[in-house]
Amino acid sequence: NLSRSRYWGTPLPIWRTEDGDEEKCIESVEELYNEIEKSVAAGLMASNPYKDKGFQPGVYTQENYDKIDLHRPYVDDIVLVSKAGKPMKRESDLIDVWFDSGSMPYAQIHYPFENKELLDSHQVYPADFIAEGVDQTRGWFFTLHAIATMVFDSISYKAVISNGLVLDKNGNKMSKRLGNAVDPFSTIEKYGSDPLRWYMITNSSPWDNLKFDVDGVEEVRRKFFGTLYNTYSFFALYANVDGFEYKEADVPMAERPEIDRWIISVLNTLVKDVDNCYNEYEPTKAGRLISDFVNDNLSNWYVRLNRKRFWGGGMNEDKLAAYQTLYTCLETVSMLAAPFAPFISDRIFCDLNAVSGRHTDESVHLSTFPKADGKLIDADLEEMMSLAQRVSSMVLALRRKVSIKVRQPLTKILIPVLDPAMAQHIAAVKTLIMNEVNVKEIELIENTAGIITKRIKPN
Repeated sequence: NLSRSRYWGTPLPIWRTEDGDEEKCIESVEELYNEIEKSVAAGLMASNPYKDKGFQPGVYTQENYDKIDLHRPYVDDIVLVSKAGKPMKRESDLIDVWFDSGSMPYAQIHYPFENKELLDSHQVYPADFIAEGVDQTRGWFFTLHAIATMVFDSISYKAVISNGLVLDKNGNKMSKRLGNAVDPFSTIEKYGSDPLRWYMITNSSPWDNLKFDVDGVEEVRRKFFGTLYNTYSFFALYANVDGFEYKEADVPMAERPEIDRWIISVLNTLVKDVDNCYNEYEPTKAGRLISDFVNDNLSNWYVRLNRKRFWGGGMNEDKLAAYQTLYTCLETVSMLAAPFAPFISDRIFCDLNAVSGRHTDESVHLSTFPKADGKLIDADLEEMMSLAQRVSSMVLALRRKVSIKVRQPLTKILIPVLDPAMAQHIAAVKTLIMNEVNVKEIELIENTAGIITKRIKPN
């Protein structure tokens, strides 16, 4: 059903004679203007109200269109003349508002009166994707396709993300009556827009219902944004002391330390994976990948293990490589995270670029999205360092479990290996693991009988 009986809204542009024998559908404001002129000439209207207000057909400016109102009830005062000279009055019903919104793809560019070539050449149509609440399945989602099918025999959009509902932390629908509603403006005022956006994106997929808990927003602000800010502050502090401006030529990757090559490899893998997530409409996975990189790889591993390279002394090649590596990571993270955290991403990007001048773009949101360099990805190196991280984490967890502090050295740890490749990887990072967990020896074991008890737990 296209029509609705309402007092105010977008009118059905159909004028009929009283006997219903003749009717006219108006296609544009210019046509309506000209038909009013005919009605005035036939003596059915005293004057053209649009002409009286100074409206000029064909002038598509806001100032010109602000002079008239095409909504009901004002348009109902217009009486047109039929071919037989009979008065014609407008059909009293309105167009359903969902057909208003369903016309958005054309109305936004004033098609077909302006920008006709943009739509006809498919530059702006169909849309790559749209997003709205699940309750719009029979509303906006339907009318977009219905109008597109009727007018152009085409789809209106290629993909759709149907947003779930935001519930309270217990999974109940928010209600002022129940007192469990969260004011978004006060939440933004307290925590900031970026943490709120990041929490909502990474907590659950957009199409799932979100159990909203302000404690989660605080956790995101502390763990992710606090870590990102502290990492940038660390870089800025020492870069300013040493006068690093990234004016020097890049230190060749082959000449950089292994840990630099590792973090650059992980960074390029991140770029590839995040780009794939964005292309597949998986923003939650993309956000979590960025969070894991910043927290686990960049801050907790790379920066922590390389602090001494930034301290004291002159600017040698090793120090320069450390600065260039950390700069690249921070710059790339700001570009990857920009869709979710627009403010801090832009601040980091602009602050870095203000000194280095590596980009001509005024904002991270105007920059080109980063592309992964497959030549810099070393899967073996990533696996090797990942093993070092996991082994270190497990040993430190065992220390905490039995209350043995890290400063107390251990004689030996036993690590079961599954295959020769794993043994080779662990052997390559043996010294790093020993320093991390404070042990004197690492023994790799292949036969775990009598040492490890294996249990199977169905998932």
